[in-house]
Amino acid sequence: MANPNEVLTPKLTPAQFNRLGQYIHTNYGIQMPESKKVLLEGRLQKRLKANKLENFTEYIEFLFSNEGKTRELQHFIDAVSTNKTDFYREPHHFKFLTEEYLPEFARSNSRIKIWSAAASSGEEIYTLAIELREFMEEHKGFSYEILGTDISAEILQRAAKGIYEEKRVEIIPLHIKRKYLLKSKDRNNKTVKVSRILQQNIRLKTLNLMGSLAGIPNDFDIIFCRNVLIYFNRKVQEKVINALCTKLKPGGFIFLGHSESITGITAPLKQIAPTIYKYTS
Repeated sequence: MANPNEVLTPKLTPAQFNRLGQYIHTNYGIQMPESKKVLLEGRLQKRLKANKLENFTEYIEFLFSNEGKTRELQHFIDAVSTNKTDFYREPHHFKFLTEEYLPEFARSNSRIKIWSAAASSGEEIYTLAIELREFMEEHKGFSYEILGTDISAEILQRAAKGIYEEKRVEIIPLHIKRKYLLKSKDRNNKTVKVSRILQQNIRLKTLNLMGSLAGIPNDFDIIFCRNVLIYFNRKVQEKVINALCTKLKPGGFIFLGHSESITGITAPLKQIAPTIYKYTS
């Protein structure tokens, strides 16, 4: 017999899940198969509580209202997007950048522009900043700028703060940590903060890769778009890849994640190394 005092956790009906899933896929390209129903429920239950709503019927009605589109939509996007990243993730990309690309680039150019298209909580952009600043010390007159974008405003706020648990930076060499990371003075709070010098030349912007890229410059030398395409179907992948290509200089590069491939996709790219592609148009 059910306990009359038991508080039932709100559940998405199949129709509600399908409606939200279709909206997410249509507007953000993210696939929402049935296997993600429990995940979506769990994340959105927090939004019900934040808005003092009792069930998903009320939440969906609010989300798609004019008020909800203003007040809740970004929170909804933050809740459904996945953010997983690390410092020096896929290290062969940074090895290629520093050992092969930058020495050649610096012979004829003094300023490099890199776009981290799925910057998440900032580990990728700060890894790039470390490598570029180290290169800059050895090559006077060289400079850089980094644009970091993500669909989630909340995760970009974390990137802007640049604060990480100490265990998250264990992969970084000790001399680099001493140079660019500041330990918390409270040793019960085992975190580090990236130095101000590392945050220079970095700009952050909320962006949906499925939407308009009109506000994004079209003169990038390199675009990192790693572990994003895996959430899209092939049609959306092709659309996003070709949109990114329009933002590259001739001869620029796109770096993808290790589990991603553009095989079967029509795009002006030539693979020159695993998950590294050169813009050929």
